[in-house]
Amino acid sequence: MGPAFIRIAAAVAAVVLSSRPLAAQAPALAAPAQTPAPLPANSATTTKTSAHASPPEIKDATIGFSYSLPADWETQALQPSTQDVPYPAIEAPKKGNACAEVELTARHGTPFSVVVVVGLPFDCYGQTLTDQNMADFTAGAAEGLKETFEVTNPSLSSYKLGSHSMWMERASGTVKGQPESKYTLEVAYTLLKKGAACWMAMAADASDVQIFEQGRVTLEGDAFDALVPAGAVPAQTSGK
Repeated sequence: MGPAFIRIAAAVAAVVLSSRPLAAQAPALAAPAQTPAPLPANSATTTKTSAHASPPEIKDATIGFSYSLPADWETQALQPSTQDVPYPAIEAPKKGNACAEVELTARHGTPFSVVVVVGLPFDCYGQTLTDQNMADFTAGAAEGLKETFEVTNPSLSSYKLGSHSMWMERASGTVKGQPESKYTLEVAYTLLKKGAACWMAMAADASDVQIFEQGRVTLEGDAFDALVPAGAVPAQTSGK
């Protein structure tokens, strides 16, 4: 699948993390020292806060999963950038990693934590991925975060939600150029019959890590009380 799938989630989270719509309420982080990896043409590139934000949840009927956060998390409405053209643009068919869709973007707290959910439908992607694809991909999950963070102490794990295999990575992250801005970075993802789903958190405190992990999730109709059950979190190691 390549790193682009996880880089989409990382790039969107970095955009939200560096945005300033809540400057009157909390000190916002400065823009990352380096520009995040570019998003595919179909992906959102502009972050705006809606006056009537939708609930912090996603129900993807195409791939077959759902996920929800508490009501005090603020949903971010991401709108694609547009260009003025003299004639209606004809959108080229999506394929490959361009098929990855940002399903949910939400933030919480002061300084704020960010959660991004991305889905990849196989009918658009052009092939069905296997458990081995995901296992190989796990080793590089944190790479997409390194444009914004100094990433240390990465650790890997896999676990089961019912019959569904899950993979996850956790690491410590310090915003480049801002040594006081420390985060826990966590990624979880799974393969379903019709697509892949990825959950990413950039958590500013331990309580937001717990909220991310304890978000209710359904996978192909099977309901679970937590995305990451107790005991599934890998032990972090020292060093990069």
